[in-house]
Amino acid sequence: MKTLLIKNAEVLATMDDAGREIKGGDVYIEGPEIKKVGKGLRVKADRVIDAKGCVVMPGMVNTHHHLYQTLTRNLPKVQDAKLFDWLVYLYEIWKHLDEEAVYASTQAGLGELLLTGCTTSTDHLYLFPRKGSDNFIDAQVAAARGVGMRFHPTRGSMSRGRSKGGLPPDSVVQTEDHIMKDCERLVHKYHDGGKFGMTRLVLAPCSPFSVTTELLKITAEMARRWGVRMHTHLAETKDEDDFCRKTLKMRPLEYMESVGWVEEGNAWFAHCVYLNEAEARRMGKTGTGVAHCPSSNLRLGSGIAPVRTFLEHGVPVGIAVDGSASNDASDMLGEVRQAMLVQRVKTGVEGMPARDALRLATRGGAAVLGRSDIGSIEPGKAADIAVFDVSGLDYIGSKSDPLASLLFCGASHRTKYTVVNGRIAVKDGRLALVDEERTAARANKAAALLYRKAGL
Repeated sequence: MKTLLIKNAEVLATMDDAGREIKGGDVYIEGPEIKKVGKGLRVKADRVIDAKGCVVMPGMVNTHHHLYQTLTRNLPKVQDAKLFDWLVYLYEIWKHLDEEAVYASTQAGLGELLLTGCTTSTDHLYLFPRKGSDNFIDAQVAAARGVGMRFHPTRGSMSRGRSKGGLPPDSVVQTEDHIMKDCERLVHKYHDGGKFGMTRLVLAPCSPFSVTTELLKITAEMARRWGVRMHTHLAETKDEDDFCRKTLKMRPLEYMESVGWVEEGNAWFAHCVYLNEAEARRMGKTGTGVAHCPSSNLRLGSGIAPVRTFLEHGVPVGIAVDGSASNDASDMLGEVRQAMLVQRVKTGVEGMPARDALRLATRGGAAVLGRSDIGSIEPGKAADIAVFDVSGLDYIGSKSDPLASLLFCGASHRTKYTVVNGRIAVKDGRLALVDEERTAARANKAAALLYRKAGL
């Protein structure tokens, strides 16, 4: 079993229950597991990383993404569009996705996350063209394993096309039977619910306005039977709130309660911008989580989620970059900075201290995914660690608080090292397990082909 020692950190932020921050801290790792944490550890290791001048912290957890959207960033036609208009335009491009595009975008997006300190990511892939999409999730799992990411793919779905009052083209929706059969296949093939599991499947109908009520009910039933979690978008925009009130005669959360999604703490929702305090209280009581997507919500003009209200009522909250066509990045540390800043606009300058934001990105994300084996640096936890160099010009004058400087300062959000399950995935600011240039070239080639198919 290979061993690794990370030593001499400027500050080691453990994010444990005591919130310890150790100057000159060390972490000793055996295989995938953290064994010792302290200062001046006298141990021998196969490999030693000198973290002098660096902040060492737990790897961050990204709780919502659409990795295929990495191929459609920054398109001029929808740079200034609201969510529904944005979706209608982009569906006409996304309906041409193929397996190569899914693999290339997944590896590129996860690589960007790793480079910015994220060690565990979900992904919400809900769009399946009728031809050639049978192995989309399989391609994602292969891409994640290649780049070295801990991965929670969510098998998304849409069953309500335009002919039934939904937004997506009928060519990318599937029947309930087809969806659930593939969900069962994927859960049995890939889901690892054991300690340090690198791949965990999630069931994830797209949203209340793109799936049928029956699919939501079946998903809740089967998730309980198979022992997996559930995920979907909820209360992202005012338009969605109006849609639910008009067509379903309920508010979004009330609707999800009616189909069995807010009961046992095995679900989390992305965005939750338009939920009130009474709804936050109900979510807190059931342990229903929130993926907070500040950049996407600002980019599309959707609003600012009431994160402080969620936290006051015990709602599990994690940070999420969301899709790379509504962000337009997979910059995890940048997203945490955004979460810190935007909540100050929502609730005042004291509304989100830097340490609170970093805790949401680590312990918070782990809680949202139902994991107790990641999110902090302490013995017995998975060796998921981010090492940020704070010794450069862009951090001058910030030595009084190196940890907070990660969010207040810095011209680059790249880590010096990222370790996932004890394995080095980023070394000296570069991806260690795949070639960055080839990964980017492959994704750009897939994007160009997608545009040609769409007639752009």
